[in-house]
Amino acid sequence: MAAGPTTAEKSGTSRSKAAPRQPSRPGTRKFRVPGPRVLLAVLGAVLLAAGVVWALYGSGWFRVEKVSTSGTKVLTRGEVERIAAVPLGAPLVSVDTDAIEARLREELPRIDSVDVVRSWPHGIGLKVTERRPVLLLQNGRKYDEVDAGGVRFATVATPPRGVPRLVLDAAASPSLRRFDSERLLKAAVGVTGELPEKIAQDVRVVRITSFDSITLELGKGRSVFWGSGEDGPVKARVLTALMKATPKAGHFDVSAPTAPASSGS
Repeated sequence: MAAGPTTAEKSGTSRSKAAPRQPSRPGTRKFRVPGPRVLLAVLGAVLLAAGVVWALYGSGWFRVEKVSTSGTKVLTRGEVERIAAVPLGAPLVSVDTDAIEARLREELPRIDSVDVVRSWPHGIGLKVTERRPVLLLQNGRKYDEVDAGGVRFATVATPPRGVPRLVLDAAASPSLRRFDSERLLKAAVGVTGELPEKIAQDVRVVRITSFDSITLELGKGRSVFWGSGEDGPVKARVLTALMKATPKAGHFDVSAPTAPASSGS
């Protein structure tokens, strides 16, 4: 009886029938040609981008045709727009809004802030916030307007109504060795900012003879000795209560808010 093939012979026969494997070459990749849909999508994106650029810069669709100004009270819209010098006819997207803002703030110190905005498709908007004077400092025959930050921003011949006058009478005061006139000015501004609205409206003069000696001159000959600019909120509350308790008094002292006093009638 003939013996059948051995296991080794079977495995050898199977290996001989298997297709030989091709050795892989490192670094080789198959290159696929993009299909027509991909090519059309890329071409469409390029054409769209080119169209947008042309519409914004090359066409007449989005060009500056008008300038609008809001928020002016003392300034006129004409002088704001003249300083802004918005380039009419230029592509709206190319207008340098930061440069316009910087130019307005530099040339017109009365402007506290300004927003320069694009108003599509043809406009530039200038939204102005003017500084508001809280004190007037006499400058010869004119007056320097001082805002809530202690900035002297304008000189006017006619003082605006309702704004108290500041008198810096500290030339011979030792305070000037430690605090210059600008520090004293800011101290006075701080006091006016702490006052209740009703009292603030009645202030006619803020007088400073030293850092620790600030006096408010009110209507009807009344006065308030405030002392230094420290503890302003506390002094304001004490002054309000003191004026209610002694409405006929002519002089009020809140320099030491824990021991206020009033006198006169």
